[in-house]
Amino acid sequence: MRSPIITCKGECHCACFIALRYTQHHYFLVNTTVQNTMAITRTLCLLLAISLLSACSWLPKEKDKTRNWSASKFYAEASEAMKERDYELAIEYYEKLEARYPFGRYATQAQLDVAYVYYQFDEPESSIAALNRFIKLHPRSSHVDYAYYLKGIVNFNRSMGFIDRFVPTDVSQRDAGAAMDSFDDFSELVRKFPGSKYSQDAHKRLLYLRNNIAKHEVHVANYYLDRGAYLAAANRCVYVVENYQRAPAVREALQTMAKAYDKLGLDKLSADARRVLAANEAKGKFDYIDEKDADSEPLGRKVWEYLELDEN
Repeated sequence: MRSPIITCKGECHCACFIALRYTQHHYFLVNTTVQNTMAITRTLCLLLAISLLSACSWLPKEKDKTRNWSASKFYAEASEAMKERDYELAIEYYEKLEARYPFGRYATQAQLDVAYVYYQFDEPESSIAALNRFIKLHPRSSHVDYAYYLKGIVNFNRSMGFIDRFVPTDVSQRDAGAAMDSFDDFSELVRKFPGSKYSQDAHKRLLYLRNNIAKHEVHVANYYLDRGAYLAAANRCVYVVENYQRAPAVREALQTMAKAYDKLGLDKLSADARRVLAANEAKGKFDYIDEKDADSEPLGRKVWEYLELDEN
């Protein structure tokens, strides 16, 4: 008789159930341990942060020595710092003065003085911004002419490099943007305040700037000429003759103009340009007319008509 076959189906189910229960219990224990660890860590971090804050509260606070300063005290200290060439400290005091005492003569003067300090501190953009603000806020101030003058000075020196101040160089070959800004600033000064004590110096700088800007335009014309842009070169020269009538660069502009017309095959215009040049050189100088004569015609207009540029 065959022995009965014993199956382990029920026993296997029991073993699996026990294993599952063990796994769940182990996971519960592990998870509980992780959660407890994280909670302890968070608690320790919080306690550490609280202790650090408490410790910081015991540190001595930095005292602001300007806390009780008056407007006059601020201005005196800022002026002294400027005199000692401590420009960064001077800027700080001037700005604090205006922030704490925005009204009054000290604040108004500080707005102007800080522009000068920015200029000395080699921050021309900040200086120009401060001056524009002063002009906008105080258009009737007795010192607004100085604001225009200082704007011109800042832009005037921006057009010159560091080396230019010590070694003679041809600044007309540089970008003329800052020079033209300076020219506009000085022009506005002499137009609005002809009797200002700064007008005489502004006139001299205008003459220098005008000659350099005219020469820069001729450099551009020669650049075009060297690269075969003959019409552009001729037009630049016409612009110089029209707009910078008393500048020495007019002579070179006429010379370049003649060369450009030669390259374009415009022999008549080239010959006319040379005749105008020769006629003025024969007198030893260009025959500039007095701008005050309302009935007279500018040299630029005469050259324009003589060369028949309206017809070409």
